[in-house]
Amino acid sequence: MEEKLAFIEEAEQPLSMHPKKFALWLFIVTVVMIFASMTSAYIVRQAEGNWLEFDLPDILWYTSGVIVLSSISLHWAYIAAKKDSFDQLKAALVITSVLGLIFLVGQWYSWVALVDRDVYFVGNPSGSFLYIFTGLHALHLISGVIFLIIVLISSFRYQVHSRNLPQMEMCVTYWHFLGGLWLYLFMFLLLNH
Repeated sequence: MEEKLAFIEEAEQPLSMHPKKFALWLFIVTVVMIFASMTSAYIVRQAEGNWLEFDLPDILWYTSGVIVLSSISLHWAYIAAKKDSFDQLKAALVITSVLGLIFLVGQWYSWVALVDRDVYFVGNPSGSFLYIFTGLHALHLISGVIFLIIVLISSFRYQVHSRNLPQMEMCVTYWHFLGGLWLYLFMFLLLNH
């Protein structure tokens, strides 16, 4: 009888994940597949010819720096949440949210710079792809900023702390993903433009 009980006690626990985290990871995989297919389509279409060559707007360098800084500030917020440093948590979340908005404004100005160079959404596929890449990423970043604001509100209600981190962890995961996605897109455009 004791052998049976020992066997039961040794049974492995199944791997589990918070359902919302699992849904987030499914969403991230979907976004990766969308951008992978779009970058593949970019390469295929570029090889067909009739491709307008133009320089990328310089502001994209600055927005890339801003997105890196925002990831650093959000990591600071995460560490503050783990230590229950509520003032630092709130400050870091505000900074990250502001940097996210600065990134979005910078993306808008990159479109203004493209129009100044006579590169439009309708016309040559080269410009169309650039607008689609930056626009679709900006749409996801808007959702990231909304998520940041939700976490910020939760932090002001003291709902984000060392014993309640799932929402914060999901926000960090999504934001770092968006930052990494942008850096991938920017490097892709630099190398294939």
